[in-house]
Amino acid sequence: MENRDDFTCPACAKTTHRSAEEQKKLIHRLNRIEGQIRGIRGMIERDAYCADVLTQSAAAAAALNAFNRELLAHHIGSCVVRDIRAGEDGAVDELVGLVQKLMK
Repeated sequence: MENRDDFTCPACAKTTHRSAEEQKKLIHRLNRIEGQIRGIRGMIERDAYCADVLTQSAAAAAALNAFNRELLAHHIGSCVVRDIRAGEDGAVDELVGLVQKLMK
């Protein structure tokens, strides 16, 4: 298996610079979500009651949705605005596609 640090996604040519504060905030949210998922796995391993597992799963899904909303707001306010100002009309189509994915 190749080293993940050397992996380059051919479809991921664009990048987004984030401030250290924003990156820290997003990673903190993801760490909490990751902890919730590990907790759910532990509940399954301990044969926890279905309703309790589902409650925790809903909380993890809500946390991931909150992460997506925050990241989308930043994306619109920075990347999309930048691209539209630069005359890149495809930015709107990309945004519509992203919103459609998030609303599934």
